[in-house]
Amino acid sequence: MAVANGSVNITEAFPYISTCGSYPPQSCLFGQVLNLGAFLGAVICFLKYQQVQDYGCHSRLNLAGLVLGLLCAFGSSLVGNFQQYNQLETHLFGAFLAFVVGILYFWVQTFLTERVKPRHGGLWIGPLRFSLSFCGSAFLIATVVLFYLRLDSEAAYCEWALAMDLFLLFGLFAVDFWHVGTCSVHVHHQRADGEAEDVQASTQTLPL
Repeated sequence: MAVANGSVNITEAFPYISTCGSYPPQSCLFGQVLNLGAFLGAVICFLKYQQVQDYGCHSRLNLAGLVLGLLCAFGSSLVGNFQQYNQLETHLFGAFLAFVVGILYFWVQTFLTERVKPRHGGLWIGPLRFSLSFCGSAFLIATVVLFYLRLDSEAAYCEWALAMDLFLLFGLFAVDFWHVGTCSVHVHHQRADGEAEDVQASTQTLPL
């Protein structure tokens, strides 16, 4: 859309993602897609956290992963709502959360995969998640370095590759959720002594 309406000119330089989504009408679609993606990302991160809990891995690393995942989703929403040419500082902060914190989240998930591998099966999922996390880290570093070297087109290529890498990593959770049959949240009534019981959540994995 940005190329079609002349907002960007790819013959001069390959644009950054945010450059393409800075002007209407594509800025409206950009914001809507990222807001929806942020919501779905937050749901996925919570489901993954609960699944690891149900595997018996009650570690602080799993909780840290949940926090990182939610921050990544929040950053995506900031990027979509505060476009590059409107609120640059907020936009850059959101990009930091989406990309840097997002990669950290998947490194945590890579480590957790080794902890719960015997339960969800698939010996290939760990190495693949590690490879994609490594590639994402390389793309992130390359984007920053090339940006400061004023090689904008090359930095933009790496940024797009980084975004696609994160999409693949999120999509890879489909393997982890493949045998999840149900996910339920139980809200308890307030007790007679006035204290409310905790909200409980759980996932149930179907037998192989």
